[in-house]
Amino acid sequence: MIGKLLEDELEAVLETLPVEFSVLDKNDEVMAWNKHKTRIFKRPEGAVGRNARKCHPEKSLAKVEQILNEMKTGKRDKATFWIDLALGKEGDKHKILIQYFALRDETGRYLGCLEASQDITDIRKITGEKRLLD
Repeated sequence: MIGKLLEDELEAVLETLPVEFSVLDKNDEVMAWNKHKTRIFKRPEGAVGRNARKCHPEKSLAKVEQILNEMKTGKRDKATFWIDLALGKEGDKHKILIQYFALRDETGRYLGCLEASQDITDIRKITGEKRLLD
């Protein structure tokens, strides 16, 4: 990153991004997440410090484990997938984009994983152009 942000500025940026994320350390323990009150995939505060395997449904656990292991060995830096998920009072289906990114230092050493999720239902409807302030 170029430049420096104060801690409160960085926190404001991370809470403003249109993506919810969780950060795992190199041992697959949950370190932090943003958008606590508005998350699609809610977690109890007690999940901080917990192994990520305890935060995923049983049916996806083997895939999560494979992704994390491949990131640790350097075989993979990113995993992208999407699901249809019922959200809101009406239970309408929303398209949720989920991406895992390996976190590495400048030498390529594995530091952990960033898991990012975003409701892309409305993004998928975009057509044409809309210019600034139109």
